[in-house]
Amino acid sequence: MKNQYVIGVDYGTDSVRSVLIDTSNGKEISQSVFYYPRWKAGKYCIPAKNQFRQHPLDYLEGLEGTIKDCLAKAPEVNPASVKGISVDTTGSTPVAVDKTGIPLALTAGFEENPNAMFVLWKDHTSVNEAAEINQVSRTWGGIDYTQFEGGIYSSEWFWAKILHITREDESIANGAYSWMEHCDWIPSVLIGSNDVDTVKRSRCAAGHKAMWHESWGGLPSEEYLGKFDSRLAALRSRLFEDTYTADVSMGNLCQAWAEKLGLTTDTIISVGTFDAHAGAVGVEIESATLVKVMGTSTCDMMVAPFDEIGDKLVRGICGQVDGSIIPGMLGLEAGQSAFGDLLAWFKNLAMWSVQNADIAPEIKQQIEDSIIVSLSKAAAAIPISEKNVVALDWVNGRRTPDANQALKGAIMGLGMGSDAPAIFRAMVEAICFGSKAIVDRFKNEGVDIKQIVGMGGVAKKSDFVMQTLADVLNMPVKIATSEQAPALGAAMYAAVAAGIYPDVNMAVSAMGNGFDKTYFPIAENVALYAKLYEKYVALGAFVESQTL
Repeated sequence: MKNQYVIGVDYGTDSVRSVLIDTSNGKEISQSVFYYPRWKAGKYCIPAKNQFRQHPLDYLEGLEGTIKDCLAKAPEVNPASVKGISVDTTGSTPVAVDKTGIPLALTAGFEENPNAMFVLWKDHTSVNEAAEINQVSRTWGGIDYTQFEGGIYSSEWFWAKILHITREDESIANGAYSWMEHCDWIPSVLIGSNDVDTVKRSRCAAGHKAMWHESWGGLPSEEYLGKFDSRLAALRSRLFEDTYTADVSMGNLCQAWAEKLGLTTDTIISVGTFDAHAGAVGVEIESATLVKVMGTSTCDMMVAPFDEIGDKLVRGICGQVDGSIIPGMLGLEAGQSAFGDLLAWFKNLAMWSVQNADIAPEIKQQIEDSIIVSLSKAAAAIPISEKNVVALDWVNGRRTPDANQALKGAIMGLGMGSDAPAIFRAMVEAICFGSKAIVDRFKNEGVDIKQIVGMGGVAKKSDFVMQTLADVLNMPVKIATSEQAPALGAAMYAAVAAGIYPDVNMAVSAMGNGFDKTYFPIAENVALYAKLYEKYVALGAFVESQTL
């Protein structure tokens, strides 16, 4: 194992990060981050319409820049000793492509068309299409293809997004030979593929978002897809039948990218996966452990032996897929559409007058950098009480349990004494209550949860949020040591694909970084939060009843 390295590439919402990892011990040799310039400028996005698109050039520039930077920071590493690269991305983040697998936004005439770009995971422009998919799935008389995705299809997912753009934009409907997930496209670029039909597609992406399942022969039938649009039915034959787990090799790094990156064509490129699933691997997920990937949103991951779940369908989650996290085990996914996003929204709300004031930019930045810290400190000092402000965390809709992206956030119990820290505290409690709803659903469906593991930016940075979470869940919350868990998990997949380890469990055992902190529930807080949670549930029921 000595002097063998792999690279994990983690595409997030705002940036891409690459890490160079020593396969013998999981030590990070170097890392590099690239913030998407077009995304940062707000291009191609209309937040008021929940339209969020990303240009493929942001991804390509970040891929090249971060990998080259990682290698430049580690001159002692021989490029020939970099044995594998694995990529994880957000999802579902699909894009329309031509026959060669090139996104339409990189072809003539589509350069500035948002519909020709990647439809980011949090794009909710297809709410109506998702509702239609759910209605037809239950009534068309054939297989309910949503059954392994919690029984409710989301506007955040593959088919709803494709259906929406196909109907909205005739040029895309006519120009698209096929569609690819972000996590499938980047590996295909690295191996130099020029035929989308030969690309190995991610089991994780297909199973959790595209209604792929072995029991019905892969993707939903043409007959079913034709209930929505004949063009959707025709597309099926131009997509894929087989899927692959992330520990499988997609191919070797092509000559062009080897020269571009300063690596060799012996480097193995593994099949892609989603960021949260790679993150779960990076923090050493095991049976009966719920891993909460806490960033702008959350993805909540579990794995279970097949004999524990059997044919049982877990209602209202995002999916249950063979091998989506650990090959040979069932992967279960849930999550919240807003976690850090809710706190960021409130920060931006509080910053409005500052941003629009005639103040020096550096002063504005100092205030913005300190506001969450100041609010957290003041909010933590407020006693927990049934009389506190209560909020809902549904500003991006609700992912699970029971997806409904039409839902909105709400605040209850405001008075003249409700200051910014009081409302901020309610926001923190809301995201923790949303987490409890997910934990309760798993438990009520018979899925055992013995421990909680937290990872991601919020988990590492906020003692206030993590202690509140432990109190609300009435369970200890362990915090993973690695600050780049998805990239580390991707690196573990790469080590298996490259033949360095025989399976993912062996890679995890050798390359895991462990845990550095545990938050334990405070008994008196647990009892108080149980009462506040009842108010959260009641507020949620009222808001949902009023949502058309």
